[in-house]
Amino acid sequence: MDLTTILGLGENALQLGLISSLTVLALFLSYSMLNVCDLSTDGCFTLGATVGAIVAISGHPLLSIPAAMAAGVLSGFFTAFLQTKMGINSLLAGIIVNTGLYSVNIAVMGNSSLLNMNKTKTVFTMLKDALEGTPFAKKSILIVSLAAVILVVIFMSLFLRTKLGLAIRATGNNPDMVRSSSINPVFTTIVGLCISNSFTALSGCLLAQSQKSVNIDIGTGMVTIALASLLIGGIFLGKGKIPLRAIGVVLGSIIFRIIYTVALRLDMPAYMLKLVSSIIVIIAISAPYLKSRIPELKRKMLLKRGREAL
Repeated sequence: MDLTTILGLGENALQLGLISSLTVLALFLSYSMLNVCDLSTDGCFTLGATVGAIVAISGHPLLSIPAAMAAGVLSGFFTAFLQTKMGINSLLAGIIVNTGLYSVNIAVMGNSSLLNMNKTKTVFTMLKDALEGTPFAKKSILIVSLAAVILVVIFMSLFLRTKLGLAIRATGNNPDMVRSSSINPVFTTIVGLCISNSFTALSGCLLAQSQKSVNIDIGTGMVTIALASLLIGGIFLGKGKIPLRAIGVVLGSIIFRIIYTVALRLDMPAYMLKLVSSIIVIIAISAPYLKSRIPELKRKMLLKRGREAL
């Protein structure tokens, strides 16, 4: 493998990592801040991809981004509504919405499971045309993805410092205290899930336009990938202020995609990649516990050696 191939694979992993990191940032808001495990992520990701693709195909590539995010807001609203107004457990609410979105996504795609965007103008092709003749013309995917991530990180860093943002964080930490402070946890939960799902839909929209195709399974496994990336990022930059933690989850997404790319280069069968994702999640979740057990294991080994010496 020559240097050009390595750089190409690294750039591809970076692009996918940046696009996926928008979903990870969404999970960072819902899971880490709001303490809600939103299992509608897969369906919402596909919804953003399908809505964005349909709008772009109709000749409005710039409008596809706000349209996809608006669809994500609706998905988040229904998920939050089931939790807060219908008394349904958050995990079950996510599963219900995710299941329902499968039919919705098929309907959005015109009763088809595949959309071809090869001849469709997208935000990436628009930037490529604008930069034609410059060294950055071939970096349109990287530029747009990086810009989107920077904007979302800035938004989250500023938003979570506002009164509403602090109320959302407080809701995740102690909903009873929030309720006693005259803050409506129903409202904060709805707002938090609407915002997080809009980021997930944006991620799906950008991935679809970068690949120039959408299939009904484009979002399958995204919640696992996002969770793994979130936990990996938490290992490196899991403490500190919100901007630092947000940057950490972006790095986690990129690292995860690099691991994915290495697995593909090792000629690993495609069906094994889901197992790789699961293993990464297991390692990331269990790492803090295993690390805390190391001193105890060392003491037991020393005691055992001492007894054997006697």
